[in-house]
Amino acid sequence: MKNIAIFASGGGSNARKIIEHFEKSDLGRVALVVSNKKDAGVLDIAHAHQIPTHLIGRADFYESKKILSILDEHRIDLIVLAGFLWLVPTYLIGAYPKRIVNIHPALLPLFGGKGMYGAHVHTAVKAAGAKESGITIHFANEHYDAGDIIFQTTCALTEEDTPETIARKVLALEHEHFPKVVEGLLQGW
Repeated sequence: MKNIAIFASGGGSNARKIIEHFEKSDLGRVALVVSNKKDAGVLDIAHAHQIPTHLIGRADFYESKKILSILDEHRIDLIVLAGFLWLVPTYLIGAYPKRIVNIHPALLPLFGGKGMYGAHVHTAVKAAGAKESGITIHFANEHYDAGDIIFQTTCALTEEDTPETIARKVLALEHEHFPKVVEGLLQGW
């Protein structure tokens, strides 16, 4: 059984889908949830599912390697970034090569990079007049949204779509596909 750590900064809807997906799995389980925000909804979700949590501060994340001992303690095999807004430091990428997965709410390389998350992405997609949007699941590297792409899928957009309706369409794709892609990665090991 593989152990998954989910890193998240917000409400945790993708984390919830992944946790639920693996609750009855023999392949993997969510063994730890890490957040950089003490009031993040993802922490409540983890507690409701009796999953250990760890709150990380900026100094500990970037100026020390304390998170590595936490991950070792929980025997983490795969890190899943589910709305985690900090850039992953090089030491962590090096400790988990091709084992840190991120989801982005657009079709990379479009609408990615620093500051492109959540509503910012959907507003940019609408402003560009894009005919489609979607999700990109990719390995994390030392740059925002620049790692090797694992999976993409699209949804059609209309002129009537707003950033809010685009967000709903994209979130539905995230919930449908992210747990399956994580499972596929674990099966490939």
